[in-house]
Amino acid sequence: MPPKSTPKSKSNQNPHFKPGSKVEIMSEEEGFRGSFYTGTVVKATRTSKFVVEYDKLFEDEEGTKPLQETVNEFQIRPIAPREKKREFKFSEEVDAFHNDGWWEGVITEVNEDGKFAVFFRSTKEQIEFGEEDLRLHREWVNGAWKPTLEGEEEEEEEEKEEVKEKENEGSRNKRKLVEEEVTKEVKRRVNKKVPDTTQEKPIESPKDAKFSKGMPVEVSSDEDGFKGAWFSATIVEPVGKDKYLIEYQTLRTEDDSDFLREEIDTVHIRPHPPQTIIIDRFKKLEEVDALYNDAWWVGVVSKVNTFPKYSVFFKDSNEELEFQHSDLRPHQDWINGKWVTPSKALKL
Repeated sequence: MPPKSTPKSKSNQNPHFKPGSKVEIMSEEEGFRGSFYTGTVVKATRTSKFVVEYDKLFEDEEGTKPLQETVNEFQIRPIAPREKKREFKFSEEVDAFHNDGWWEGVITEVNEDGKFAVFFRSTKEQIEFGEEDLRLHREWVNGAWKPTLEGEEEEEEEEKEEVKEKENEGSRNKRKLVEEEVTKEVKRRVNKKVPDTTQEKPIESPKDAKFSKGMPVEVSSDEDGFKGAWFSATIVEPVGKDKYLIEYQTLRTEDDSDFLREEIDTVHIRPHPPQTIIIDRFKKLEEVDALYNDAWWVGVVSKVNTFPKYSVFFKDSNEELEFQHSDLRPHQDWINGKWVTPSKALKL
């Protein structure tokens, strides 16, 4: 009897990422985390990894040898679609092309010269861009782009209505042959979905808001493992220019004798978000803050479980955790002295 042959493991068969496919690759390098760079799939491996080659990143200083890397599947996605022409609005979430990559940000100013100021949460920077360097921010979820390219949903609805109307028309024609008296055609009507273009206004606070003694605030951290998290605190007193002594409401000293106090720069302090937004239920793909390990972390609702539970995905850590409704709140950004809520565009 001949020896049994050992079955060979197949390489990754994802149809979106075949060798030669153009993709966007997410960087996990410190300082570039979350940004996407265009490239090409060189080959798939027998695991969930791919070898990719970047379009604009090179191994040598002369720029003659494109950089190749082996990356995880969650780090790549097809090239994101973009409208040929689009009027961007205040508070919309966008991707901005900067330093050869696409970076996620929020439009904070629409200037008269056609330029847009974009705020980047990850670096706390605000940079001005032209329309040609912006695209509406989209997420690659379960093999599809969310939100879809503007106009696609309307076209799909029209196609469905046309098919349905043709079937109905066939039935009507059969009745015409029997009745012989009916000669008029029934007009076809296609219900078009009208997009919601209402501008979502920010929740305003004084631009020159000063932090006074006893004021409840939230404080962010630059420590590894805590970047992007906001901790509840109270202002104790100012300690020089643009700096305050704060006392955390949940973090305690090492000997657990009292609540921890620290001197914090104002770039890491913001007022406590207003409780003016009440959400009965969160929707899939809605951006939220989740209370975890005594801090608020920004994430996206990836699944609506049996109420009141939700699965939330955190892009920075590539984790998905389950939360109670009471441990979530609508995400808002404190930008230029105003609370800005995410654009409705992501909720289509």
